[in-house]
Parts: sequence; C-alpha cells; structure tokens
Amino acid sequence: MAIERTLAIIKPDAVGQRLAGEIIKHIESNGFSIIAAKLAWMTKDEAGGFYSVHKGKPFYPSLVEFMSSGPCWVVVLEASGAIEKWRAVMGATDPAKAVDGTLRKLYGTSIQNNCVHGSDAPETAKFEISYFFSELEVVSPKSER
Repeated sequence: MAIERTLAIIKPDAVGQRLAGEIIKHIESNGFSIIAAKLAWMTKDEAGGFYSVHKGKPFYPSLVEFMSSGPCWVVVLEASGAIEKWRAVMGATDPAKAVDGTLRKLYGTSIQNNCVHGSDAPETAKFEISYFFSELEVVSPKSER
C-alpha cells in the first residue's frame, strides 16, 4: 500500500478532557508518523469552512458550534494506507457502535463529541491538510529533501 497523508483532529471535547497525550500515544503506537501538528481554536467561520461539505445538513450548525467551542490539535499523519488505517484506529462515528479499543470507543461520548476527526478520501485529505497547513509546515521525509 502506498504512503499517504491524512488529517487528524483531536477535537475540543478530547482536548478539554486532557486526552491529547493518550491519543498521540495511540497514533504513534499504530505506526503513524506525525509530520505536522498545531494547536488551533477555530472561529465559527473557520469551522464552517472546514465542514462546508455538510452545509445544509441538520447537524451542521451544532457541528460548527462544537468545533469552535475550544482548542483542538490539528495533526498531519503519514503511513502506508494512512487514510483507511486512521479511520480504523478512530472507530465508528457513533462511539456506541465503535469497536473496542478504538479511540471513539475509548474516549467518545456521542456522535458529535467523538474525540477525533479523520479525512475520508485522498482528495478530502489534500483539502483538509491545506486548510490548516502550508507546505513549509509539513515535515517531508528525508527522501524528499
């Protein structure tokens, strides 16, 4: 499988509960390289722009409100098959339906407050990474330098 990049967000609920360190440990223990990271507190406009694909859906207003309610860690992950692999580590959107040991099962409390976000496709990952990071902020592997 090819080396891919994906965006991960440790959401405001997890940051507020001081779970970022545990989630980072989970990320690293599952073989991901963290190639960019920053703490961000999105405005409602920024959260709305990031989740614009969901505009018009019933959950959109509460999602924007939630994602702008506190700081989150925005992280670029790299690994073989990173997108699919990260989605497996996160677990189902609904923590009640997530597999034991996944981040959402361990730390999520609701469909909205599910502690982490991940890109769902290569095109989405490209958009999401560029939403938060410039190319200068993403550490390239030594082979690309």
